[in-house]
Amino acid sequence: MKIIKEEVVFDPGKSFKIFTPSLRNYFFWHYHPEIELVYVEALTGIRHVGKNISSYLSSDLVLIGSNVPHLNFDYGVQTDYKQIVVQFKTSFLEDIIKSNAEFDAIKFLFEKAYLGLSFSGETKELVFSKLKQLQRKNNFDSLLSLLEILNILAMSNEVQELNNVDTSLKIFLNDKIRMGTIYDYIHEYYDKKPNVNDIAEKVHLSTAAFCRYFKKQTNMTFTELVNQYRITQAKTLLLKNHNVSEVGFAVGFESPSYFNKLFKNMEHETPSAFKKRLLIIEE
Repeated sequence: MKIIKEEVVFDPGKSFKIFTPSLRNYFFWHYHPEIELVYVEALTGIRHVGKNISSYLSSDLVLIGSNVPHLNFDYGVQTDYKQIVVQFKTSFLEDIIKSNAEFDAIKFLFEKAYLGLSFSGETKELVFSKLKQLQRKNNFDSLLSLLEILNILAMSNEVQELNNVDTSLKIFLNDKIRMGTIYDYIHEYYDKKPNVNDIAEKVHLSTAAFCRYFKKQTNMTFTELVNQYRITQAKTLLLKNHNVSEVGFAVGFESPSYFNKLFKNMEHETPSAFKKRLLIIEE
């Protein structure tokens, strides 16, 4: 459950690796020196990159910098999903990008990746289309296509910085707490009554020390993360056309009015409006 260094192995003659991992039931809190581009498509899920913990809806496209700890994007996903991951050799920036002025925009993109960059809109759709094609190309054509993808990302203004400070591994070197234990506890008890005292005891901290630790690591309180997890699970149920009131109870809210209020605060629309909007789009 502790943070793991992933050993990335590249095929001979390749400067990058593209693959489709499936780790739905595995908590993989990890880091690696290689920069990584992740596309995932699912009804809804949670991303954890550096200190940022947030949810995505329908799909997500994120560029993650060197040695930035992150959780696999399919962790806990309860529906069908697809995922494409590209990892770049650590020498990719030096050998290809830095040595050519034409790639200055991509160089700047890589330099900002330590913040974790989430792309949306037309950029996300276009890159996904090109990633699918990339998987079928030979070495030379795939490299040219990958440079085109990176240039699209570099020139896009449909981008959100997930962190506002450096969250690379040095931030976590003294972290002796196993984040996996916390996630597992939330996953098991989010629809019941998760108790901060219980999880503090599980990770061998006083409640006050745990609250300080958790806030420092995630910029959230434990209750805020539990509620975010609940709302993420609620979105999955709503998109399966479950009744709004039933969904609130199913994910652990005893008060329908509080569920509606919290959902609107987090998603900027009521559960009913969310359900109606997305189901109409899918039809």
